[in-house]
Amino acid sequence: MYIGSTLYILSRNMHILDFANEFTRSRLGKFMEVTFAMLKPEALDRCGEILDFIMKNKFIIAKMKMVCMEKSHILDLYKEHADKAFIGFLLDHLTSPCLAMKLVVEVIGPTDPEKARKESPDSLRACFGKDIQHNMVQGSQSQEDAERELEIFFPTCEEMIMVAPKTSALLENTTLCLVKPHAVRDGLLGLVLSEILRKNFQIRAMQMFNMVRAGAEEFYEVYNGVVPEFADMVNELLLGPCVAIELIHPDGDTHTKFRELTGPRDPEVAKELEPDSLRAKFGWSKVHNAVHCTDLPEDCASEVGYFFVVLQ
Repeated sequence: MYIGSTLYILSRNMHILDFANEFTRSRLGKFMEVTFAMLKPEALDRCGEILDFIMKNKFIIAKMKMVCMEKSHILDLYKEHADKAFIGFLLDHLTSPCLAMKLVVEVIGPTDPEKARKESPDSLRACFGKDIQHNMVQGSQSQEDAERELEIFFPTCEEMIMVAPKTSALLENTTLCLVKPHAVRDGLLGLVLSEILRKNFQIRAMQMFNMVRAGAEEFYEVYNGVVPEFADMVNELLLGPCVAIELIHPDGDTHTKFRELTGPRDPEVAKELEPDSLRAKFGWSKVHNAVHCTDLPEDCASEVGYFFVVLQ
């Protein structure tokens, strides 16, 4: 539980906006500090490992969105380095998709991975960084910086929303993977992503969502009256953040390939027939089967568009 989180109480989503009083702020605030972190383009091939590392180190991912930045966003993000020689490299490098996150706590480490490996060997940059330019992760230097950087990617005012970086979604020849709340809550997101990347799928877009009942029912509408678990499926989607992922496979036929990787809807059946599938490895019931995939190829565009167009 932290500022910005959503709790599902008595069939309603409750958003935690702030501390109720100064006493609560003084007692709990030091344990709930948020920071900004961004996986750079070179890190996306290992995003499963990195997110698994984050979750195993008891981080909370409060918000997450893969974006394509324009040069104005990069200059705003790195404004304290505007006169540095490496700003040209950043302006070219960071226009490729990046994964922005709002995290609770911090284990990013020093800017230089070599220094990080000496001073903070368990930090993200120590474990995944290559050199000072390709250090995998951009992180806030202070709480003031965190607030400014988070406002760029997760704006709270209408003026900033209009100019925020847009989703990196391709919206063509792709399919949807939806990592369900129970899998996110159980710390399985990174492992699921690693399995997907291991099968040579490419992540074109990714974003964390907190669904409301109307949205969950709308998304699952085709299952209403078709599967007996419809109501439970809707309720599961309300029990915490889910992560929508747009996928493409370089060899084509993305929809069929991902359905095969997902496996049968019932994890018990999946364990017998497709033991290497996502649902066999990470699911435990028809409702809690880790991931949703698009059933019919003709529905791919509408399901991807629901999360990366309609809900934007």
